[in-house]
Amino acid sequence: MMSVDSATGQTTVRTVPEKDNTEHHENKLHVIDKDLGQQATLATAAEHELTFWTAIKVYRKAVFWSLLVSMSIIMEGYDTTLIGSFFAYPSFREKYGEYHGPEVGYQLSSAWQAGITDIGAIGNIIGALLNGYFTHKYGHRKVMMVTLAAMTGFLFITFFAPNVEVLLVGAFLCSIPWGVYATMGPAYAAEVCPLALRGYLTAYINLCWIIGQFLSAAVLRGLVNNKTQWGYRIPFAIQWIWPIPLIIGAWFCPDSPWWLVRAGRYEDAERSLERLAQKDANLDHKSAVALMIRTTELEKEADFSTSYWDCFKGTNLRRTEIACVTFLAQVSNGGYFAYSPTYFFEQAGVNSTDAFGIALGGTGIAFVSTCCSWLIMSRFGRRDIFLVGFTIMNTCLLLIGILASVHTTGGTKWAQYVLCLVWLSSYSATVGPVVYTIVSEIGATQLRTKTVVLGRSTYYVGNIIGGVLEPYMMNPTQWNWKGKTAFFWFISSTLTVLWAFFRLPETKGRTFEELDIIFLRKVPARKFATEKLDNGDHEVPA
Repeated sequence: MMSVDSATGQTTVRTVPEKDNTEHHENKLHVIDKDLGQQATLATAAEHELTFWTAIKVYRKAVFWSLLVSMSIIMEGYDTTLIGSFFAYPSFREKYGEYHGPEVGYQLSSAWQAGITDIGAIGNIIGALLNGYFTHKYGHRKVMMVTLAAMTGFLFITFFAPNVEVLLVGAFLCSIPWGVYATMGPAYAAEVCPLALRGYLTAYINLCWIIGQFLSAAVLRGLVNNKTQWGYRIPFAIQWIWPIPLIIGAWFCPDSPWWLVRAGRYEDAERSLERLAQKDANLDHKSAVALMIRTTELEKEADFSTSYWDCFKGTNLRRTEIACVTFLAQVSNGGYFAYSPTYFFEQAGVNSTDAFGIALGGTGIAFVSTCCSWLIMSRFGRRDIFLVGFTIMNTCLLLIGILASVHTTGGTKWAQYVLCLVWLSSYSATVGPVVYTIVSEIGATQLRTKTVVLGRSTYYVGNIIGGVLEPYMMNPTQWNWKGKTAFFWFISSTLTVLWAFFRLPETKGRTFEELDIIFLRKVPARKFATEKLDNGDHEVPA
């Protein structure tokens, strides 16, 4: 039980009985011998003093478990690229498309392209919202195992789909678990790792996306000339590789200590911390738990609760806005056009083999760029990385649109392809990974998963809009804008930069408790980095 001394303002933990639902006996909660506030202050100081390499050495188990859970996102990255690239895939278009004459051949109609893309986004939203609800009740491990098992069954529908209607159903059902994985990875990574590693391991999620996309591009490149049904069935079948190993890993991985503290299971939280760190490190896990308790109590005093509605109340509304717009930036930056431009290349006159070869090279560039993002992140803040990355991508989009507006030659076409790759490299080194870091840090601890869910759901809504517009803008049987589509995305990207300049705060180097305090003080976004906090600043501002 928590109590606050009115004279000192310090919080203490008293021993209270807790009923064990399985063994039906009373068990005493963890007792913190020293003053809770003093221990939490020591834990905060220890977080700030911990260096990167010491954290890697001491918390290598936490790194392993974070990487394992985030690996589920490889499946989403694989399938997202797979479905979008299939629209340009000869054997897939012949199976599910219609013949439009010798000039354009088989094409899947814009309506079906938009339908498959959008139904996937709707399933993602459902999965994300379910994750926010069930993870709060049952924790990350159980939710992950159930969704992986469901995923194994849903894949049969896409693999055996005899027509585009059944394919649509399979795409919808498979997208529900992907919505769970995409929102679970950032929240889990942020909660099991120390401050020194938080940015890197949340940014790793973007690398998982790229690994999935690289595998997808490699498989499609290898089978692009296969005219049989296996040309598109084998890429679907490869997705069965992931669920079983990940279910086994999830069975053994520790629950988030923050989730255990929110559930009042302090002893389990301490045991979880012991599993995440090296035994010979002699860490004060009691102080770490104390910091989690004090942060949770601070949020309760500020009337933070745990429902989705609470994400839109008080200072949480601002935090939810940041998560939503930051995630939406992955659509408004022109990603539909420039991130996976295989269809754009084909409509511009590149043959299928070369188009998929360029896409494969692009994913390799994205992989290297994301690895470079860790070095960039160690030297610069989240806000600066976001703004500079967007400025470079804006420039690329503007130049692509200008080149598409002049007389088209072989040189101007390849210049547009190169600019797409420059855009991709910039995105993968800056905005792509830092978005996951910002969103995983920005929410209150009691609402972290739900804040990530709402942010990711906004991204999926943006995907629906982009999924409707992009096929019409690019399809030769519709608007046929080709490279001029870049002008549309340049405008949306510019609006995002303007929002970020005024609204995106700097979160680097702040503990979750410190972020709570700064948000409660209503500090302007551009002053977050310079806001000073004293050791005693752990009370709710008046």
